[in-house]
Amino acid sequence: MTVGWLHHINGWALALWVYVLCAVVSFMPAAKRLVSSSALKAGGPSFDASPHFSEAAKQQLTQNYERIAGTLTFWKTRAERYHAVHTYSLFWMAVSAVAVPTLAQNIANNPWSKWLITVISGHAALLLLMVRTFRVEANYRAFRDGESSFYDLYRKMLDRPRAFGRTEEAQLRTYFEQVELARKFIRNAEIDNFPSVEDLNSALPSSEH
Repeated sequence: MTVGWLHHINGWALALWVYVLCAVVSFMPAAKRLVSSSALKAGGPSFDASPHFSEAAKQQLTQNYERIAGTLTFWKTRAERYHAVHTYSLFWMAVSAVAVPTLAQNIANNPWSKWLITVISGHAALLLLMVRTFRVEANYRAFRDGESSFYDLYRKMLDRPRAFGRTEEAQLRTYFEQVELARKFIRNAEIDNFPSVEDLNSALPSSEH
């Protein structure tokens, strides 16, 4: 009886539902990332344990880090969200690029075969529209670069403060200025990468009348 039931299953219909199921299930990690916030990880001894600075300098550096901690959390959260979407989109667009031409050569006089190609193509088109409109890869790189730039400065200040100046005052001034520049860079990148109506129009397939 089981064999008879399997015999009547339409292979194209089964392939369609398997594709939809895989696409939905594989999106779950990205969906979870989109609704959750990232947490900063402890990076070992900080300014309060540094032997290079006076107590007053340690207090200024610690307060500066505490003020930017929220921004770092925001950068990390955004970077991980964009990365999750980028990875998901890249994988399924690659699947579509291979599957659609292959399936088109084997399409049958069966509505399920046409639905399968339509769903795969439509899924890939939606992902491409989203990636282009929201500039997923560019935003991921911007937020990740900003996070890396800050921690490079942070570790450099901890390990080699004289690279920022000969005196403690000069070191603090240069460090704070460079941290502010990193924040401005990410702010400008976020504004430049914010989707606009022009981005949506350019991402949509052009139509000729």
